[in-house]
Amino acid sequence: MKDPLLNSLIYISRYYGLANSPEALVNGLPLSSGKLTPFLLPRSAERAGLVAKENRADIGDIPSIVFPVILLLKGGDACVLNSIDHESNEAEVITLESGMVPISIGLDDLLEQYTGRYFLVKKQFRYDERSPEVLKTRDGHWFWGTLWESKRIYRDVLIASLLINIFAIAAPLFTRLVYDKVVPNLAFETLWVLAAGIFIVFGFDLLLKLMRSYFIDVAGKKSDILISSKLFSKVMGIRMESRPPSVGAFARHLQEFESIREFFTSATIASLIDLPFALLFLVIIWLMAGNLVIIPIVGVVILIIYSLLIQGPLRKTIEEGSRLASQKYANLIESLAGLETVKIFGAQSQYQYRWEEAVAHMANWNIKSKRITDGIQNTAGFVQQSSNIGMIILGVYLIAEGELTMGGLIAATMLSSRAIGPLVQLSLLSTRYNQAKSSMTIIEQVMAMPDEQEEGKRYIHRPIIQGKIELDRVTFHYPDSPMASIRDLSLTIEPGEKVAIIGRIGSGKTTLERLIMGLYQPTEGHVRIDETDIAQLHHVDVRRNIGCVPQDCALFYGSIRDNITLGRPLVDDRDVMDAANRAGVTVFTQQDPAGLERQVGEGGLLLSGGQRQAVAIARASWLDLLS
Repeated sequence: MKDPLLNSLIYISRYYGLANSPEALVNGLPLSSGKLTPFLLPRSAERAGLVAKENRADIGDIPSIVFPVILLLKGGDACVLNSIDHESNEAEVITLESGMVPISIGLDDLLEQYTGRYFLVKKQFRYDERSPEVLKTRDGHWFWGTLWESKRIYRDVLIASLLINIFAIAAPLFTRLVYDKVVPNLAFETLWVLAAGIFIVFGFDLLLKLMRSYFIDVAGKKSDILISSKLFSKVMGIRMESRPPSVGAFARHLQEFESIREFFTSATIASLIDLPFALLFLVIIWLMAGNLVIIPIVGVVILIIYSLLIQGPLRKTIEEGSRLASQKYANLIESLAGLETVKIFGAQSQYQYRWEEAVAHMANWNIKSKRITDGIQNTAGFVQQSSNIGMIILGVYLIAEGELTMGGLIAATMLSSRAIGPLVQLSLLSTRYNQAKSSMTIIEQVMAMPDEQEEGKRYIHRPIIQGKIELDRVTFHYPDSPMASIRDLSLTIEPGEKVAIIGRIGSGKTTLERLIMGLYQPTEGHVRIDETDIAQLHHVDVRRNIGCVPQDCALFYGSIRDNITLGRPLVDDRDVMDAANRAGVTVFTQQDPAGLERQVGEGGLLLSGGQRQAVAIARASWLDLLS
């Protein structure tokens, strides 16, 4: 395993007494060329029960109390720094070339390779059973915790919004001064001084708005990447018994994240930040025009009350639309996956009816949702226009009584639009908010599903399994199934023993295979491998040591080679050919100019049933080739 960063992590893991297999630490991570990257190191360290944080410092400035640390070297290399002896000008390091044992090298030689970046790696602190639950801190939320990581960016967005809203006062004040001071006195010099000042303010305002949009995009991109990674990792790691019954509906649920992303990573953030500043504009209107502020306050109150009243009906239409969309998507995926069967048995009419029924119901709820949304938009526009007209009418009376000037009326009207504007946007955003809220509820359910790898659990590391399998009074029920697929089963298979399991349909043969592979946990009893309960072994170690050809030979889009090397992309061509020969794959690839690069199509549709089985057997034969 020529992965210096992963080997360094394994060394520190064992330094802290944590036994982990390399495969378990990188399983499911998006490795670059099959190797761990500095970006992925914290995620891999978390699986090992460690916390890794990247820092920048000269080697001499790294405190000795934090040793050992992982140094990032030039050329993508890495090593573990154990200690530094400044008197002899040497450092004790652990490298891949040294066989992962400590050696001493010259400090000057190490400085030449050091990039200035290192990882501080420490053991995670965990509470034990003696600590009350109320004292235990919660891990960061998958969504809010990720947004919190961009808190500095959002802080800058908040500062920019504060200045933008302060600059918004400049135009009304300029208008008031021109009408009340410049025009009556024909003070042209004052006019140009004011004009120069307002254009400078407009320039800064434009710059801040561009910067705010950029910051929001940057934060949104970062959060999108991290949250999407967490979501897909969760999907890949959920227990099979927790898997939703419909793949299509589940895929539709995952798409709900788009609504959340659009709500929190778009101009929505700017509108929400501008909302509190509506109070600032109302205060300025009161200082500038006195009782004239009553009109925009009434408009704000009307919009708030209206927005609250329509939340219930709007939420219902969005939730119903979401459920119907999931059902429609489930029917679509199911019909496409079994299109050949549908055609053979002439079931097109049944699926066409389901599709049109779902589309019709969805259209009805979409119309209801659009009617409410249009009502929000039209009402908000009506309130804003009425507020402007009401201010002009009342302003005329105040001018007649000498309580307000013409410039003050125009400035107050301009500020009124700024005061009501965020509330108008809030009313329009209620649709997005309810969509995002409904989507958040769905994604929360996905993220709450149990993982195969239990958090905080220390598994027994077994790189090599001899093959003794024991079932001790095992009973297993599939989720929502009242009948047991396996009941009170006990058996022992010794290493090297050849055992054939036969039985009638539904007798539990496939279920037994799944239990041995650790895909499911028994409802009652114990499954042991090499006299160790399978629940104590990491599922990656178990499956790496077992060759399995499932009853349904699932192939994935790509070439025959891609499917043979599934899960082991960096293997030697000779091993690939050996696996293909042993399984009989070369019987049909030798006659094809593309050879092992022949495409299999989605699900292996471009191969016959026997060819798919041959590829699946070649994929399962890696255990014998690599042993």
